[in-house]
Amino acid sequence: MSEPRHGRHRAPAGTSAGVSSQATVLALRSIPVIGWIFLIAGVVRPFRARWLRVAFWIDVVLSVGVHAAQIPAARKVAAERGISGRRAAVMTMLLGATWWKTLGEGRQ
Repeated sequence: MSEPRHGRHRAPAGTSAGVSSQATVLALRSIPVIGWIFLIAGVVRPFRARWLRVAFWIDVVLSVGVHAAQIPAARKVAAERGISGRRAAVMTMLLGATWWKTLGEGRQ
């Protein structure tokens, strides 16, 4: 039972399962990228529909505010793995928690 089955990673006993595959990590990381693309589209060509404008401002808060608030935690996790604080800040602004909470996961 110590070997992974079907190419999936099994977490050691007593640890959280976390994200288990590179495909899952990439899928999770695509979500904030799509959010940034949505923001760029809204800046280049402002949305007319009210629901798109509301979604735009929610995305601004999440992509800018929440990602920025995660930088201190991300820098701490990155430092433990030998990653520079600058890189941690940039990657966290781009990908949020999907970057720093999945560091080292998905690699077999």
